[in-house]
Amino acid sequence: MKNREAVDSRPPSRSKKSRSLKKRTRPLGRATRRIWGYGLAVLAVLAALLWFRTPWAERLQAYSFDSLQILAPRKIESLPVTIVAIDDKSIAALGQWPWPRTDLAELVRAVERQQPAAIGIDVLMPEPDRLSPQRVLERLGALDPAVERTIRALPSNDAMLAAAIADAPVVLVAAGVPDATGRLLRAPPFVVSGSGTPPLPRLGGVVSNIDELDSVATGHGLISVEPSNTLFRRFALVADVNGTLAPALAVEMLRVALGVPVLRLHVRGDAARGISVGKVFVPTEADGAVRVYYSRGDARRYVSAIDVLQGRVPADALHRKLVLIGLTGVGLRDDFHLTALGEAMPGSEIHAQLLENLYDQTLLVRPAWAPQFELAVFVALGLLLIVATPRLKPLVAAALTLICVVLALGGAFIAFRTERLLFDATPVLSLLLFFGVLLLLTLAESRRRRKAMQRAMQAERVESARVSGELEAAQRIQTGLLPSAQTLRGEHRVDLAASMTPAREVGGDLYDFFLLDDHRLFCMIGDVAGKGLGASMFMAVSKALVKSAALRVPASADIGALLKAANAEISRDNAAMFFVTVFAAILDLDSGELAYCNAGHDNPLRVVPGEAAPRRIADGDGPPLCVVDGFDYRGARLRLQPGELLCLATDGIAEAQDAAGALYGHERLEQTLLRAAQPGATAGEVLGALQADVAAFVGATEPADDLTLLVLRWIGPGRAAAG
Repeated sequence: MKNREAVDSRPPSRSKKSRSLKKRTRPLGRATRRIWGYGLAVLAVLAALLWFRTPWAERLQAYSFDSLQILAPRKIESLPVTIVAIDDKSIAALGQWPWPRTDLAELVRAVERQQPAAIGIDVLMPEPDRLSPQRVLERLGALDPAVERTIRALPSNDAMLAAAIADAPVVLVAAGVPDATGRLLRAPPFVVSGSGTPPLPRLGGVVSNIDELDSVATGHGLISVEPSNTLFRRFALVADVNGTLAPALAVEMLRVALGVPVLRLHVRGDAARGISVGKVFVPTEADGAVRVYYSRGDARRYVSAIDVLQGRVPADALHRKLVLIGLTGVGLRDDFHLTALGEAMPGSEIHAQLLENLYDQTLLVRPAWAPQFELAVFVALGLLLIVATPRLKPLVAAALTLICVVLALGGAFIAFRTERLLFDATPVLSLLLFFGVLLLLTLAESRRRRKAMQRAMQAERVESARVSGELEAAQRIQTGLLPSAQTLRGEHRVDLAASMTPAREVGGDLYDFFLLDDHRLFCMIGDVAGKGLGASMFMAVSKALVKSAALRVPASADIGALLKAANAEISRDNAAMFFVTVFAAILDLDSGELAYCNAGHDNPLRVVPGEAAPRRIADGDGPPLCVVDGFDYRGARLRLQPGELLCLATDGIAEAQDAAGALYGHERLEQTLLRAAQPGATAGEVLGALQADVAAFVGATEPADDLTLLVLRWIGPGRAAAG
């Protein structure tokens, strides 16, 4: 006998209740502390990665800053710079680049006649002009002595350009390089205010223009020689070239335009604070660099070099302007570079934008305290999520995370728009990753706790039922509730067989069939969410209520109305919050018309005579019963062919597992059904074949779910059942 001892039916004492409550609450506290511990560890790792500026974090930071500029590019306030463009139009008129430096000399003189504030020639000329008469003479070889003397007496192209440079406020460029070049560096004097050694860019040497040109220029500014795909976000306004401070081109043009003899570098400790050009102070970051706030490319910055030479440029385009002479022709694309806006611009326009930033004081600012502030925000919001996520529903926790991220990003954008301050979005966006980790930890802990509770509760229920003999009685009662195929013994229009094998002593699966009248057969199959005694009791109630609804609903009513009525009845007293999947159908035994409705159950299979594969019924569906109150179920209809077979199964069949954990699966079920449902095979034989195949697949493995099958073959009107 299974009931080895009597069950104490007295209610538990207060002390027992309190001990039981403590046992239930302690795991929750430990689980929460475990999630907090893992969350703090992950938060610390992410904070360390953000603080130590890994390469991926640097790239993400740059992209976040670029995104701010893309969302709100700088609006042009003034145009203090004009670019004299050596463009396609000029090259078409004067010939391919490089031009003879006599042409460049004429261009400098034409610009000088308009009285600009300063002229920057953004062209590097490290070698003598190969088109000078003397250089041409060397290539031609021996000539008439008189002709040779005449040519040698002509001034060189470089001399003519040097004369034009000497007569104008011209700034020439020098390209900084890492290694020493032996070239002479000319730079204006720098006065350092303060003490300390800021981390300025350090260069080994420069590539400069030929001395004939450099020696007569008013100013000399540094440029960088970078690949065309280099994206310029920051510019160093001053660099240390082998121990000598040299200004950037933009700073030197300001100095020449203002007529200031000396530049001043302000230092505090080991950080640069800024550069003074006369009374103009330009704040910099610690390494002497600034961040350019880009506007979109604008044609108003440009005039064509050929138009300047031919006098077709308005006087105010160059008068008192900072003029940059640069290359923009299509064939000179190597001088084009990307900006933070994702736009390719000539190097001269990038220098022009830097000058506009200096002139209008619109440089972007990355506060020195920004990294600490961003990390503090990340840690604070992370701690909030650590505390809140295990306590909140997943959707609420996700909404809280999204609100935190949106508020932080919105604050960063407002700071950018109003004060041009740059705050990194990477720490805030890392909260999304952090929340994902917390959510996984919470769900894993919840799943572990739920399984532990289910095992404990099920073990307690099973043990209690075994002791009291309730399970044995319940199994007898449950088996007695299920109909037998013998009830249809005299009916020759249909052949039906069904079975239910519980995973434990009692199960949560159900089936039913009975005649509504002399030509209509009702059949159903269902699966309660759960196993054991509670599921079996709910199964019995569900079966009875569905049958009651089937008998009450008029014959003309849609079968969906039947399930709607059953849903209302079963949901009325469902304190345990069970739900049940059901497939219900009414077969007209004379016509073969099948009216059906599927409430969340596995789709039944049809084996139609003469067809090579089973079909699935995939319409007339809705949610399981007791899930959505008042759901308006809608049924569907189809007409069976004589000899057609229906197979209704619960998910325990397809999800049956072998010793290796592999699933039986829908495909094997369909193949086995097709082999078994041969013409002449009875419903009982098909059912037996399916059961045998599942048993052979599972072997000695303990079943994880109930196994329920209902096989129905419509013979046809007035025909005899096979076998």
